[in-house]
Amino acid sequence: MNKREYMFSILDFVLVLFLIATVDAMVPGGGGFDENYNVTWGNVLKLNQGKEVQLFMDKTEGSAFESKHKFGSGFFQMRIKLPLKDSAGVVTAFYLTSKGDTHDELDFEFLGNREGKQILIQTNVFTNGQGNREQKFVLWFDPSTDFHTYGILWNPYQIVFYVDKTPIRIFKNNRRYGVGYPSKPMTLVCSLWNGEGWATDGGKAKINWSYAPFKANFQTFSDSGCHADGQKINAKVCGSTTYWWNTVQYSRLSANETTAFKNVRAKYVTYDYCSDRPRYPVPPTECRLNQ
Repeated sequence: MNKREYMFSILDFVLVLFLIATVDAMVPGGGGFDENYNVTWGNVLKLNQGKEVQLFMDKTEGSAFESKHKFGSGFFQMRIKLPLKDSAGVVTAFYLTSKGDTHDELDFEFLGNREGKQILIQTNVFTNGQGNREQKFVLWFDPSTDFHTYGILWNPYQIVFYVDKTPIRIFKNNRRYGVGYPSKPMTLVCSLWNGEGWATDGGKAKINWSYAPFKANFQTFSDSGCHADGQKINAKVCGSTTYWWNTVQYSRLSANETTAFKNVRAKYVTYDYCSDRPRYPVPPTECRLNQ
């Protein structure tokens, strides 16, 4: 091998390593549960060769699983079927979170209810440890009878919460106005736990343990996200338009999404911290900017 051929061989090798690293950052794996997630606590049953997982909760404990990787941006989806019948006080959660007192977090929390009453979805956004941005919704279907898809889009422009492809909440990146925006590597977590102290009727409705064990089912374990397994997000990498969720069309809602979003906001919102005047006499800055 002459010197010229040797140099090209070295360059080819470096290029291959670069491509492998890029692909690894883009896609967190296309397999089932075991490839992308770990059980973190409690009783977790794997079904259909790892294509479905069932979480359990009894008087002793609940259960949870989390992604093996942390992420710096992405579009994260989970198909979920909630506990049946009387689930008052039972909380099923699907969320992204970092660690520590100054953590970032993006929450879907499903608040169980008495049989025949509607289950509520509570969403929340934490930035640098500050939350208190709750918005609650009723749904236009019963989420305990079948699977439905819940999604979180997180990119440099906006965070969007989706229910079956319908946007229900937007939190825009308004750092230039002094509003916090998630900037820490976050893990995806799903859990089932006892929230009877607050979840239903302000904690008045307690868990009916005669219905235990409570079960929540999850599907879809291969989500699109930029791996960020270090202490910080590489904004240049995870904000790159190489990833489809960072392209310009995902910087805002489409016309059809905007129409659907306005319909949800008009019909299904039961609580919005932005409208809670006793709590916030002056609404937080982001409330006006997110409209």
